[in-house]
Amino acid sequence: MSFQWPAMLWTLGLIPIFIGLYIRTQAQRRRLAARFGTLGIVQQAGGRPLGVRRHLPAVLFLVGLAILLVGLARPQAVVPLPREEGTVVLAFDVSGSMAADDMKPSRMEAAKAAARDFVQHQPLSVQIAVVGFSDNGFSVQAPTDDHDSILASINRLAPQRGTSLAHGIQASLSTIAARAAESPRLYSNLPPAATPTPTPVPQGSFAPAVVVLLTDGENNESPDPLGAARAAADQGVRIYTVGIGSTTGTTLHVNGFTVHTQLDEALLQQIASLTQGAYFHAQSAQDLLTIYDGLSPQLVVRPEKTELTAILAGVGSLLLLLGAAFSLLWFGRVP
Repeated sequence: MSFQWPAMLWTLGLIPIFIGLYIRTQAQRRRLAARFGTLGIVQQAGGRPLGVRRHLPAVLFLVGLAILLVGLARPQAVVPLPREEGTVVLAFDVSGSMAADDMKPSRMEAAKAAARDFVQHQPLSVQIAVVGFSDNGFSVQAPTDDHDSILASINRLAPQRGTSLAHGIQASLSTIAARAAESPRLYSNLPPAATPTPTPVPQGSFAPAVVVLLTDGENNESPDPLGAARAAADQGVRIYTVGIGSTTGTTLHVNGFTVHTQLDEALLQQIASLTQGAYFHAQSAQDLLTIYDGLSPQLVVRPEKTELTAILAGVGSLLLLLGAAFSLLWFGRVP
């Protein structure tokens, strides 16, 4: 335990003074009782002598006062606190077929609306990133708890070209790793040192991280998405895959072009299974909202330094009130 205002602990020196005054007062009462008789000085409860119980109100008062004085020093202790935290990467398929309007106003806009709703319901302890992928993958927003920046990044997404699930997963993993490797940048006039060889990421390094991979088509670009999923699993990253569209195949008319798209549901299920995530099939904008509502970052218990002043103030006040109640009950006065 540590204290923000340790000098206030000197006030505990008042406690021995109060104890001495109490002992002196009790000695005076005994002398008066011996000289003049009880005259009502020796109190009774229910017709029986109080005995040592007569000291209980004073003990409660002194202990409560001591706790309050310790609280004045603003003590802090490391306490394990459960809370939702981690990194959530929203990875959007931005292939051309996402402009299709079988979801109103379009697949892309429905996906963005559901993602915006998800972001607005997350606590600040959750870092959220945005990634886009078509025939390559790119980071749109680094992990942050700034909801305005996240929403602005989602709004910038627009349909582009083909579909490479592996690039989407790889871009998501790179975004998570970059966040974990962040360190303060110090400027110096010294010549730059050689860049050290990066250390391989240990298995399970990013266990609190989650990727929500949303796509409407089958993978038609290299590399192998299952290899990227295994890399995610090795690093402890769970991938929740969300499929939009038809598994039998659909011909869409997008911006004057005819596009045939078919959802590879089996591949998305494999990716989710490899990473201990889950697969969802969204057939409407409402399905997307329901899916996002069901996603939750990991609940972790993390030791944090917490100020205990409020707890001590509550305990100390309770003891003072108990002391006052017993004193009024037995003696008809507050000590």
